[in-house]
Amino acid sequence: MPEKKSLAVNNLEVVYKDVILVLRGVSLEVPTGEIVALLGANGAGKTTLLRGITGLLDINGGAITKGNVTLDGEDIGRLSPERVVEAGVSQFLEGRRALAELTVEENLMIGAHTEHSSAPSNLERVYGLFPILEQRRKATAGYLSGGEQTMLAIGRALMSEPRYLLLDEPSLGLAPLLVEQIRDLIIEINEQGTAVLLVEQNAVMALSISSHGYVMETGKIVMDKPSKELLEDADIREFYLGLVDEGGDATSLRDVKHYRRKKRWSA
Repeated sequence: MPEKKSLAVNNLEVVYKDVILVLRGVSLEVPTGEIVALLGANGAGKTTLLRGITGLLDINGGAITKGNVTLDGEDIGRLSPERVVEAGVSQFLEGRRALAELTVEENLMIGAHTEHSSAPSNLERVYGLFPILEQRRKATAGYLSGGEQTMLAIGRALMSEPRYLLLDEPSLGLAPLLVEQIRDLIIEINEQGTAVLLVEQNAVMALSISSHGYVMETGKIVMDKPSKELLEDADIREFYLGLVDEGGDATSLRDVKHYRRKKRWSA
């Protein structure tokens, strides 16, 4: 039987500054060709998890102390960021991180540093997904709108031709109409063959397009179900979707300290 292809995190433990335990035995899997959602409040450890996958822990004072990250069964958890990209994993960083003084096209070409030979075809793919970037390819990136900078950052991540794309809060700070556009673009990127790990506080958007979802709190995975089941789960509906099935006012994801009913998974 052929080995199942996936990006997998296995019992991962991450410590910052040698003393701060941030991730505690985290495991999740992104099967090839699928969209997987990761939900959680600010400070839950989602960005640290992505750094652990893409080799960015060192520059932030973190280190993997237990567990591993595998790509199709091969350990990539201690590779350099460049080697991780070469292996087929690319990341959209929270906050977009456009290089403000460079043009749109120069920003995109930076994303092709590991795939020089296929840069022209990858650039054509990105412009096909984001026509506004082609129209503004000579514009200075710092003058783009927030939505355009989000598209630019996703496009830059795609320039390395990844098989797995990690998206860290792509809808953050965007108007509802732009959130819908980003949602549709994620679906299209996935349909073109790229698997996606989608980290989002917009739980409705994330669960509506993913096949599976994980919920993270205080450095641990506390729930792991098919996305359809998470959408129907009473706790998820109250604490992450702002919906209450039995009356009363719901609290939001960002107001975790004001939860009026204790989550069943932390009971």
